[in-house]
Amino acid sequence: MSLLDDLAGGLVVSCQPLPDEPDDPMRDPYVQARVAAAAVRGGAVAVRINGPDDVRAVRAAVDVPVIGLYKHGSADVFITPTADHALEVARAGAHMIAVDATDRPRPDGRGFADTVRAIRERTDALVLADVSTVAEGVAAVAAGADAVATTLSGYTAASPPGDGPDLGLVTRLAALLPVPVLAEGRYRTTEQIGRAFAAGAHAVVTGNAVTSPLWITRRLVPATPRAAGAGRG
Repeated sequence: MSLLDDLAGGLVVSCQPLPDEPDDPMRDPYVQARVAAAAVRGGAVAVRINGPDDVRAVRAAVDVPVIGLYKHGSADVFITPTADHALEVARAGAHMIAVDATDRPRPDGRGFADTVRAIRERTDALVLADVSTVAEGVAAVAAGADAVATTLSGYTAASPPGDGPDLGLVTRLAALLPVPVLAEGRYRTTEQIGRAFAAGAHAVVTGNAVTSPLWITRRLVPATPRAAGAGRG
């Protein structure tokens, strides 16, 4: 059975501290390994992990596929922005490397295809293309991606922002592409997950709604009287 077969019909859990919160108490490889282990105990078929240190820690803690990435820099393209970042994550033990496959400029001036080529030539890892549009998904497959994820829909100038997941993009990509499509981006309820599979998703990725106490708490606190300023007098 291949790695992609292992993902089929399952839930992938992204275990990462918030990227814009340098003081997030969850920002620790040991902590992320425990979070990943708990997600796997709960039924996750794979985990998505950011950075070589966290990938190493998680690989030692779980026995499911690890999708690795490397968030770096402040440019638009910051999810595994160069081939060097991809190779670092692969050396740390990731089974699949998630790479920004949008058509935006990269910090090293090279393209997505160059990263795919480096991963192919120097590692055994598969390549997951994070895209925001149908055209990007098609181009990513032409460049050699093993699977495509809708991770960046709503986060680029070419894709409309939204609070919920982009099920339309999942539908279009699943009908068009010859590789598996992972539904990712703002999946927070069982209903949304079910709709993604109905739309043709190979697997669904969820993240903050499961693994970030900071994010979850911030979503809930505004409903309290204290947050609204009531009861203080």
